[in-house]
Amino acid sequence: MCGIAGFLDFGSNSSADILSRMTKTLEHRGPDGMGQYFDSVKGMQIGLGHRRLSILDLSTAANQPLLFDGLHIIFNGEIYNYAEIRSELIRLGHSFTTHSDTEVILHAWRQWGEESIHQWRGMFAVALYDEKTEVLTLIRDRPGVKPLHYFWSDGVFLFGSELKSLMVHPSFNRKINQSAVALFLQYGNVPSPHCIFENTHKLLPGHILTFNVYDKKIKTHCYWNVYDHYNQPKTQISLPDAIDETERVLADSFRYRMIADVPVGVFLSGGYDSTCVTALLQKQQTEKIRTFTIGSTDKKLDEAPYAREIASRLGTDHTEFYCSPQEALDVIPDLPYYFDEPFADSSAIPTILVSRLARKQVTVALSADGGDEIFAGYNRYDYIHRYSRKLMTIPEPLRKSLAVGMRRISSDRIPFMRTQPNFHSRYDKLLKLLLDPSAAELMKNLNQVFTETDVTQILQESITLPNTRYNSNELKQAYYDDLSYMMAIDYQTYMLDDILTKVDRATMSASLEGREPFLDQHIIEWAARLPTEYKYHNRQKKYILRQIVHRYIPEELMDRPKMGFAIPVQDWLYGPLKPLVLQFLDTTTIELQGIFRKEVIGQLVRDFYAGRKEKYLRIWHLLMFQMWYQRWMKS
Repeated sequence: MCGIAGFLDFGSNSSADILSRMTKTLEHRGPDGMGQYFDSVKGMQIGLGHRRLSILDLSTAANQPLLFDGLHIIFNGEIYNYAEIRSELIRLGHSFTTHSDTEVILHAWRQWGEESIHQWRGMFAVALYDEKTEVLTLIRDRPGVKPLHYFWSDGVFLFGSELKSLMVHPSFNRKINQSAVALFLQYGNVPSPHCIFENTHKLLPGHILTFNVYDKKIKTHCYWNVYDHYNQPKTQISLPDAIDETERVLADSFRYRMIADVPVGVFLSGGYDSTCVTALLQKQQTEKIRTFTIGSTDKKLDEAPYAREIASRLGTDHTEFYCSPQEALDVIPDLPYYFDEPFADSSAIPTILVSRLARKQVTVALSADGGDEIFAGYNRYDYIHRYSRKLMTIPEPLRKSLAVGMRRISSDRIPFMRTQPNFHSRYDKLLKLLLDPSAAELMKNLNQVFTETDVTQILQESITLPNTRYNSNELKQAYYDDLSYMMAIDYQTYMLDDILTKVDRATMSASLEGREPFLDQHIIEWAARLPTEYKYHNRQKKYILRQIVHRYIPEELMDRPKMGFAIPVQDWLYGPLKPLVLQFLDTTTIELQGIFRKEVIGQLVRDFYAGRKEKYLRIWHLLMFQMWYQRWMKS
């Protein structure tokens, strides 16, 4: 796991020192070494910078950038099946000077070109510069585990693992993209490929970007798409056979994630996904796997005792850490630095804490993200069956009449209910579902904190919301069902820009490599074609995964409400974070900033502290934006 940064500068205003400073910002991603390549060729300056976290081949011979036959590489990630590819290349006549996966990528690219990507099982953000063709190629892994940003303006092309590396370059213009602000308010992150800054983008997962030095043309194209697998007939297989084969596919993919020359551990929350990873891996190991759990001092939110019992039954070497409210609060000032684009998922706080805990013992930690999106684990998949389908049974004229009636009666005028938490937002969402109870509308309602109308009212500048993959229509009608539609959308949006962004920045903040065993392409390619009723069965989410886990852990231990490590954001905003809210959302500050309408912000703050607790997520989103703005726009 590493950090990469680089540039192509056609104005020759860069230098080796600028490249060093760009790379230095990524030291937390790679504290074990730094390397760079800088040259001036044909009126252009090229820079490739690398920070190394040593995982495979710990020798200095594997330091980057690496060069082979005129091909330069900097690489962030892991190719887990590199040894198999290496053996094939040796058979074809290649010889190697290291035992690293980086050198395997170089030789594979020279041997097979772009076709070599289809052999790679792993997570990766790769930059290759070919002296022979004068082409810079950027490649991002299929689900988007590893980040890759790029900027192109006025003859300067910049790229890097994190935005902070781009911001160091004097040609980078920190001009805020107002449309991206709107997207952040809606989703709590800026959905790919958009970015908070103008002229800046995230390379989409499963995509390749080529920059031709000769004509200065950028081209991007997709080499892998999750819809290619949802848009296929479902596999004809019995449920018992599907359970057996799914366990085999999972075990094979999980096994690859244990390949390392440093200690490896697993984040164990006690839920089905992390228990599945731990159980299947411990089954394959003779030594005890290291597992890590973070507990809450609030017993109502504490799953650590369950994780401890699961670890005991599986026979792992278990470590747990109990987090006090103050320890969690102390992380908040660090969030804008590590999440150098506005980000509002408060679960980043415990993820940072458990990463710091794990880093004391291991260099690699496996996280069980992706199980919900692949095997139907979210509550919203329940809602489409329990609520939207029932609403669809109501004749459309009656639904619209009910919606008209609700519009005439403000939620503030309904006795008793108006004082209940989240009633007002639920009232608004029900109104919208009456008008359109489709899966697409349900997804929009459940994912957005600020609606499109809210965004229009709160921003000073009039904007047009850009298209995102939340609006995807790639699932063909012949293969459409509501659950497949929702899972595919989540795979390309919420999982990518929230979950994977959170885990990458949190683990890297502690110089810990985070691996995602559920995100091997073989798993999603298999699961996408499983009959939908195997994933959501008799109103039970994640059914097939549950059956696998029950082979190792008794159902009675797993069958409990999921709690997670919940951050009490609402309570904090009323208590210890209130001074920050009043400071950063002060109307004078908002007016000078010139992004939001001060009267709308002022009313929102007054409503919240007058008892409208359901507005807490809006306050939190705005606070996270303002703290980001203070760190990156005023520093």
